[in-house]
Amino acid sequence: AQRKYYTVHNDIECFLICVGGSADLVITTNGSSQESSSLVVCFGEMLIDFVPTVGGVSLAEAPAFKKAPGGAPANVAVGIARLGGSSAFVGKVGEDEFGYMLADILKQNKVDNSGMRFDHNARTALAFVTLRSDGEREFLFFRNPSADMLLHESELDVNLIKQAKIFHYGSISLIDEPCRSTHLAAMAIAKKSGSILSYDPNLRLPLWPSADAAREGIMSIWDHADVIKISEDEISFLTGGDDPYDDSVVLKKLFHPNLKLLLVSEGSEGCRYYTKQYKGRVPGVKVKAVDTTGAGDAFVSGILSILASDIDIYQDEKRLREALLFANACGALTVTERGAIPAMPTKDAVLQLLEKVDAS
Repeated sequence: AQRKYYTVHNDIECFLICVGGSADLVITTNGSSQESSSLVVCFGEMLIDFVPTVGGVSLAEAPAFKKAPGGAPANVAVGIARLGGSSAFVGKVGEDEFGYMLADILKQNKVDNSGMRFDHNARTALAFVTLRSDGEREFLFFRNPSADMLLHESELDVNLIKQAKIFHYGSISLIDEPCRSTHLAAMAIAKKSGSILSYDPNLRLPLWPSADAAREGIMSIWDHADVIKISEDEISFLTGGDDPYDDSVVLKKLFHPNLKLLLVSEGSEGCRYYTKQYKGRVPGVKVKAVDTTGAGDAFVSGILSILASDIDIYQDEKRLREALLFANACGALTVTERGAIPAMPTKDAVLQLLEKVDAS
């Protein structure tokens, strides 16, 4: 059934409703069709999040925790697959029960896990995450070292990376060797193969040796990315305290010459977008929030699932705005449930939410 919201552009309508598998049929506005690989390869950490069973408490006050699979790159991979896209995850977990569980969760969610590796000397990373009553998230990590930090370049699935239409990554994999060098090598392979490089710094300051090290590490690969997603807090951090709402700050300090699209997530308020030609803002989709963990990753999965099938969407502001509203709805739905991967929405759920938005 055609949906009112998606009838402005036939190509957008088709891939939002019909995308799936490693090769998607893209119907263009003039009625022609073409086959294109739309694989998104996500590189980095996958871990176990422990989330309090009640909201609005500190980690110390939490009476109990529920385990949930997480790790930003893995969240994005699952998010894309849930939306009907094609995704793969490259990273390392421990050769332990949690590691096997995570690999199985990817498989259950139709994410290609052939690029995963298992370390018999290190454990799968653990993170305790909570949203306090003051609205701030609190993190406590167990990784001394964890398996994700120990991925070697020789363990990369080079053929898998070369197939990527989009190669997506964060900054946590830049903190320690050997994973940092492996990360840089994987980026180089993807870039040489013609992949779009997508970067979400996903700042986790407690994991870095210092704030300066975090800033330097995050910015060290900044100019290589084609697409970047950052939060308001990350703008303030990376610019040394400048106003995150000031467009001139974003454009002068964070928009680099090779960048195609810079996105700023604003939580429930929506997002901003910047390209070389234009800039703007797309409002958020209002829902009742239960847990914000993974909302940014769901937003990223929403926009990347569309970008993978329509790689030049950033050149058409109207189509980009439609795609970003879809991505905002992905983020909104994720906050209505606890955990990250368990809360990633399906394509049908997102379209149903957008129908309600249209009707209101």
